[in-house]
Order: sequence, then C-alpha cells, then structure tokens
Amino acid sequence: MKRIAIYGKGGIGKSTTVSNMSAVLAGAGLTVMQIGCDPKSDSTASLRHGSELIPVLDTYRKKIKDIELEDMYVIGYNGVICVEAGGPTPGIGCAGRGVAKALDLLTQKEFAEVLHPDVVFYDVLGDVVCGGFSMPLRKNYADKVFVVSSGEQMSIYAAMNLGLALDNFKRRGHNGLSGIIANKRNVSDEDRKLAELSADLECPIVGTIEYSESVKKASDEGLTVCEAFPGDPMIRQYETLAKSLLAD
Repeated sequence: MKRIAIYGKGGIGKSTTVSNMSAVLAGAGLTVMQIGCDPKSDSTASLRHGSELIPVLDTYRKKIKDIELEDMYVIGYNGVICVEAGGPTPGIGCAGRGVAKALDLLTQKEFAEVLHPDVVFYDVLGDVVCGGFSMPLRKNYADKVFVVSSGEQMSIYAAMNLGLALDNFKRRGHNGLSGIIANKRNVSDEDRKLAELSADLECPIVGTIEYSESVKKASDEGLTVCEAFPGDPMIRQYETLAKSLLAD
C-alpha cells in the first residue's frame, strides 16, 4: 500500500489533481482510496457527481461508538473509495483536531486490512500544518508528502511555508517534502518561478500539469477529465504524474 499526502494552497487545483490521479489509477485496476482532509468535504466531489457522502465526523457525532467502517465511505467513479473527514460544527471546535479524529477512526476500524487499498491519497487543506492537518505528515500515516504549486505568488508562498514546516518535522523523524507538483496557470515566467521554488526548497519538481481548458470544463461539470472527456491528452499527464508519485 502506497500512502501519499498532498498539500497546497486553497484554489490551486489540489483536489482536482488528486481526483484525476485517483480516477486514472483506479481505471488501471488499482484499488484507490481518497481521503479529503478539509472541513468543506469537497475533495472527492468530482468522483461522486451527486452521490451522498456524509463526512466521517458528522456520522461520528450521531453514532459515536456505533460507527462502523462502512459508514465512513462511498464508492465513486471507477471504484475509487471516497472519504471526507469533515469538520466541527461551524464556530465550535478545531478543524485540525477533527481531521485527526477522523483518521484515528479509520485506523481503529482497520480500513487498510478490510478495504486493501493499493494507493491512499490524503488531500489536505492548504498549507496548514498545525494539529490534525499535520497528521498525514507522520510516517505511520503517509509514506510521501508533496505540495501542489503554480507560479502564482501566493501559491509559492504557501509551498514555501509547508517546506519550512516539513524541515522541522523531518528533524523529529517524520516525513520531509518528497517533491513539488507543478500545476501551471499560465502566469508570467511560471517555469522560472517554479524552478526557483524547487531550488529554494531543495526539492525536485516531480511532475507538471499544463493549464488545460478541458480540466476546467470537467471541474465545472463536477467530473474528472477521465469521465468528462475520455481520450483527452490531459489524462496521460495525470497518469504520468501518478506513476511518478508512486515510484520508489
């Protein structure tokens, strides 16, 4: 089982990237599990196109000790196992602690032994690395950690923050940053800016997703590119990226 955590600034296309990789890998015959670690609970939306998915924390608040593994997920496009951690009641509680609780519940119910995923993607909120949002950085949860960035200033700033946080985690024996996923937005001097980010973080760019209107259109329709536009050239880019992340 490969366990991969992916971080990035909100709106950078992180969930779109993860969902398209999940769809591609599942379509190739792998058992893929995608865990959304964001109180908005929208990570797996494009894999479900309307099917109900009650976040883990919402179910837990209703069932407490009676919660079962099958209460925590639904099966999405191409058989992807979709999980949304959820969050606390708005204005009450800590979202990070909510993520930590959801991941603990999945582990307690032995999701790996029961569902046998070949790949687990943790899609984690922004560049926040405090509390529960840092859980996937730990080696007992994720094997590798990546950050999605474009050449936009705020995206690079968020990636730098994550890189600095990971340096601290690495010194304590946890995961360091494995690489940068370049999700391009056609901004000025984007390749140069991404190369500078890579140099500053001393971390490679492991894959590049070119800007594509087909990705945007699919996302606007609430679908992955695989489902919306079978045969689109962007599918190959997601396939190449996914294989790069899974490589030892």
